Amino acid sequence: MKIKQIILGIGLGVSILSGCNDDLGVVGPSIQPPGDEVNVVNDTFKIQASTVLMDAVYAKTDTALLGEIYDPLYGNLKSDYLCQFYCPEDYHFANTPIDGKIDSMEFVVMYENSIGDTLVPMRAEIYQLTAPLKKDYYTNVNPEEFTNMEISLGAKTYTAYDQSLSDSIRDEQLMREVRIRMPKELGQKFYDETINNPETFNNQESFNRFFPGLYVTTTYGTGNVLNVKSSQMHIYYKCVGSTGQDSLVSETFKVTKEVIQLSRFKNTDMSLLLQPNDEYTYIKSPAGVCTRIVFPMKEIIPKVKDRYLNNFPFVLKAYPQENWKYAFQAAPNLLLIPEDSVKTFFENAQVNNNYSTFVSNTYSSLTQQYAFGNLSKLIQFQIETNPDEDLAVLIIPVKYRAATNQYTGQVTTMVLGNYMTPSGVKLRKDEESRTVVVTSSVYGK
Repeated sequence: MKIKQIILGIGLGVSILSGCNDDLGVVGPSIQPPGDEVNVVNDTFKIQASTVLMDAVYAKTDTALLGEIYDPLYGNLKSDYLCQFYCPEDYHFANTPIDGKIDSMEFVVMYENSIGDTLVPMRAEIYQLTAPLKKDYYTNVNPEEFTNMEISLGAKTYTAYDQSLSDSIRDEQLMREVRIRMPKELGQKFYDETINNPETFNNQESFNRFFPGLYVTTTYGTGNVLNVKSSQMHIYYKCVGSTGQDSLVSETFKVTKEVIQLSRFKNTDMSLLLQPNDEYTYIKSPAGVCTRIVFPMKEIIPKVKDRYLNNFPFVLKAYPQENWKYAFQAAPNLLLIPEDSVKTFFENAQVNNNYSTFVSNTYSSLTQQYAFGNLSKLIQFQIETNPDEDLAVLIIPVKYRAATNQYTGQVTTMVLGNYMTPSGVKLRKDEESRTVVVTSSVYGK
């Protein structure tokens, strides 16, 4: 039995180095017992590839995108968000406003960077929600279900590159801000509620009924999208300080992971991407289009099911990115996942298991390809679950981060979720790119 395992191991090593052909090869006859052989076979198949619409993705996060941007190939993307604000239990103002009066109130969008033209004028506007948000984190949410668009709480025209700051100050900023003045009457309402109805602030649920939240959008401008890291409300008021002098202080309410934030993405002008063609498929994020691959398992399984599966390398080759100004970049990583598993995978915060779900290497503009490694376990997965049917998978852009154990070399997935940055890539689907090779071996006499 041990000699058989050794021979199969040698077969595996040779199979990885062998060329892509269908010839039956005999490996290591000089070291095998008389009559024993390991036959290594390379079987060639064709996959099918197409572009499919993915108009909503799961996005449970306290970060967001804000703005609108157009790409000549990938179309238009508008992004905004609806959010609640975290309220600590039994909340009350830390100080007593002088004469019980609020001075001012503002909403602050804090962003780390942006995509597109940083000098294009944009106008952000906020609206009060009229109903508490639901825990449905899909990005095709309709803001009008929760918002009275006639009740604006403030607006601000801005550029992502704040020209009002000096270069030295701007370079020191880790976060940049868009500040939107809100009615001070709303801040006064908050304070009065803490005095007259303190039970409103006993818990998050009662606070949400009092103030359901905000819808944050842009009502003017296109060409830039902010990568929003934090959203905050500040209520400013004067109080008597420890020295007896008046001091200006503030109360802050933030969007955190404890509350609901719904990101909304609206993609338009994508008809070209969905037209069938023989050259390429498309991937656009967030919530745009993805690539659908069909593996011909009805052909593969009958040939290999009684063999030892050695190798099934899978690589998606891409075309070079467009070279116009502010062209979308390719997503760094792609997830290969059975089509019927997408919903539960992201909702349950699952990670790649390298059995039915695989993450590609990080894309490089030099190689222009996404490599998924050895997919032989994917064949085994289909043998165990549905051996008489072909396997349809989706290729989805993802945000991925992993850690490698320095002692064992084991790779552990730390972060895996839908990719929320505007991106686009064309994948080749010519005859050569659709060809896959499965290497297997069989022990026999």
